Amino acid sequence: MIMGDGSVSRHGLIICTNSYSLEDIVKLMNVIMIRYRLDCTLHLKRQNKKIEHMIYIRQSSMPLLLNIVSPFMHSSMLYKLKSALSNPSNRQKIEVTDIKNNTTTSYDSIHEVSRALNINQSSISMFLKNNQQKPYKGRYTFKKL
Repeated sequence: MIMGDGSVSRHGLIICTNSYSLEDIVKLMNVIMIRYRLDCTLHLKRQNKKIEHMIYIRQSSMPLLLNIVSPFMHSSMLYKLKSALSNPSNRQKIEVTDIKNNTTTSYDSIHEVSRALNINQSSISMFLKNNQQKPYKGRYTFKKL
Protein backbone atom coordinates (compact mmCIF):
# COMPACT_ATOMS: atom_id res chain seq x y z
CA MET A 1 0.00 0.00 0.00
CA ILE A 2 2.82 2.44 0.82
CA MET A 3 4.76 1.52 -2.32
CA GLY A 4 1.81 2.18 -4.60
CA ASP A 5 -0.36 4.70 -2.78
CA GLY A 6 2.12 6.28 -0.37
CA SER A 7 3.30 9.83 -0.80
CA VAL A 8 6.01 11.66 1.13
CA SER A 9 4.83 14.77 2.94
CA ARG A 10 6.85 17.49 4.69
CA HIS A 11 5.87 16.05 8.05
CA GLY A 12 5.29 12.36 7.41
CA LEU A 13 3.65 10.02 4.93
CA ILE A 14 0.26 10.14 3.25
CA ILE A 15 -1.48 6.93 2.22
CA CYS A 16 -3.93 7.74 -0.55
CA THR A 17 -7.05 5.85 0.45
CA ASN A 18 -9.33 7.96 -1.77
CA SER A 19 -11.12 4.97 -3.26
CA TYR A 20 -11.84 3.28 0.09
CA SER A 21 -15.03 3.73 2.10
CA LEU A 22 -14.72 5.84 5.23
CA GLU A 23 -15.60 2.77 7.31
CA ASP A 24 -12.72 0.78 5.78
CA ILE A 25 -10.29 3.67 6.27
CA VAL A 26 -11.21 3.91 9.95
CA LYS A 27 -10.72 0.15 10.36
CA LEU A 28 -7.29 0.41 8.70
CA MET A 29 -6.35 3.35 10.92
CA ASN A 30 -7.31 1.36 14.01
CA VAL A 31 -4.96 -1.44 12.95
CA ILE A 32 -2.17 1.06 12.24
CA MET A 33 -2.60 2.78 15.60
CA ILE A 34 -3.37 -0.17 17.88
CA ARG A 35 -1.34 -3.02 16.43
CA TYR A 36 1.63 -1.06 15.12
CA ARG A 37 1.48 1.94 17.51
CA LEU A 38 1.90 4.48 14.73
CA ASP A 39 0.61 8.01 15.19
CA CYS A 40 -1.76 8.77 12.32
CA THR A 41 -4.66 11.03 11.49
CA LEU A 42 -7.40 11.24 8.88
CA HIS A 43 -6.98 14.02 6.32
CA LEU A 44 -9.78 15.30 4.16
CA LYS A 45 -9.36 16.70 0.67
CA ARG A 46 -12.07 18.30 -1.44
CA GLN A 47 -11.86 17.44 -5.09
CA ASN A 48 -14.60 18.10 -7.65
CA LYS A 49 -17.14 18.78 -4.87
CA LYS A 50 -16.32 15.39 -3.40
CA ILE A 51 -14.55 14.77 -0.08
CA GLU A 52 -11.69 12.28 -0.25
CA HIS A 53 -10.11 10.70 2.82
CA MET A 54 -6.42 9.92 3.26
CA ILE A 55 -4.39 8.48 6.12
CA TYR A 56 -1.55 10.65 7.32
CA ILE A 57 1.26 9.01 9.33
CA ARG A 58 3.08 11.59 11.42
CA GLN A 59 6.81 12.08 11.13
CA SER A 60 7.32 11.02 14.74
CA SER A 61 6.21 7.50 13.71
CA MET A 62 8.42 7.26 10.64
CA PRO A 63 11.36 5.46 12.32
CA LEU A 64 9.00 2.78 13.63
CA LEU A 65 7.22 2.51 10.28
CA LEU A 66 10.57 2.11 8.52
CA ASN A 67 11.49 -0.78 10.85
CA ILE A 68 8.13 -2.47 10.28
CA VAL A 69 7.81 -2.26 6.49
CA SER A 70 11.32 -1.87 5.03
CA PRO A 71 12.05 -5.64 4.97
CA PHE A 72 9.04 -6.04 2.66
CA MET A 73 9.57 -3.04 0.39
CA HIS A 74 11.39 -2.96 -2.90
CA SER A 75 14.63 -1.00 -2.50
CA SER A 76 13.54 1.53 -5.14
CA MET A 77 10.60 2.52 -2.91
CA LEU A 78 12.50 3.10 0.35
CA TYR A 79 12.93 6.79 -0.55
CA LYS A 80 9.29 7.26 0.47
CA LEU A 81 10.19 6.40 4.04
CA LYS A 82 13.75 7.66 4.33
CA SER A 83 13.05 11.16 3.04
CA ALA A 84 10.24 11.53 5.57
CA LEU A 85 12.67 10.67 8.37
CA SER A 86 14.64 13.87 8.01
CA ASN A 87 13.48 16.85 10.03
CA PRO A 88 11.60 19.44 8.04
CA SER A 89 13.32 22.79 7.87
CA ASN A 90 10.67 24.52 9.96
CA ARG A 91 10.92 22.06 12.82
CA GLN A 92 12.44 23.79 15.81
CA LYS A 93 13.40 22.44 19.23
CA ILE A 94 11.58 24.26 22.03
CA GLU A 95 12.52 24.60 25.67
CA VAL A 96 9.60 24.97 28.08
CA THR A 97 10.02 26.27 31.61
CA ASP A 98 7.19 25.51 34.01
CA ILE A 99 7.45 28.24 36.62
CA LYS A 100 4.89 26.58 38.91
CA ASN A 101 6.81 23.29 39.14
CA ASN A 102 10.26 24.84 38.59
CA THR A 103 11.07 22.43 35.73
CA THR A 104 12.52 22.83 32.25
CA THR A 105 11.77 20.39 29.43
CA SER A 106 13.01 20.29 25.83
CA TYR A 107 10.74 19.23 22.98
CA ASP A 108 11.52 18.49 19.33
CA SER A 109 8.77 20.73 17.96
CA ILE A 110 5.97 23.14 18.77
CA HIS A 111 3.58 20.31 17.94
CA GLU A 112 5.07 18.15 20.71
CA VAL A 113 4.79 21.01 23.21
CA SER A 114 1.19 21.55 22.18
CA ARG A 115 0.30 17.90 22.69
CA ALA A 116 2.17 17.55 25.99
CA LEU A 117 0.73 20.68 27.60
CA ASN A 118 -2.63 20.81 25.81
CA ILE A 119 -1.92 24.30 24.49
CA ASN A 120 -2.88 25.47 21.01
CA GLN A 121 0.12 25.49 18.62
CA SER A 122 -0.71 28.97 17.38
CA SER A 123 -0.58 30.34 20.94
CA ILE A 124 2.93 28.95 21.38
CA SER A 125 4.01 30.28 17.98
CA MET A 126 2.68 33.76 18.80
CA PHE A 127 4.45 33.70 22.18
CA LEU A 128 7.75 32.94 20.44
CA LYS A 129 7.16 35.35 17.54
CA ASN A 130 6.39 38.25 19.88
CA ASN A 131 9.28 37.43 22.25
CA GLN A 132 6.89 37.58 25.17
CA GLN A 133 8.46 37.82 28.61
CA LYS A 134 5.31 37.32 30.69
CA PRO A 135 4.71 33.56 31.24
CA TYR A 136 1.93 32.03 29.17
CA LYS A 137 -1.12 31.55 31.43
CA GLY A 138 1.13 32.75 34.25
CA ARG A 139 2.96 29.42 34.16
CA TYR A 140 4.99 28.60 31.03
CA THR A 141 7.79 30.29 29.15
CA PHE A 142 8.95 29.07 25.73
CA LYS A 143 12.34 29.43 24.09
CA LYS A 144 13.64 28.24 20.71
CA LEU A 145 16.84 26.20 20.95
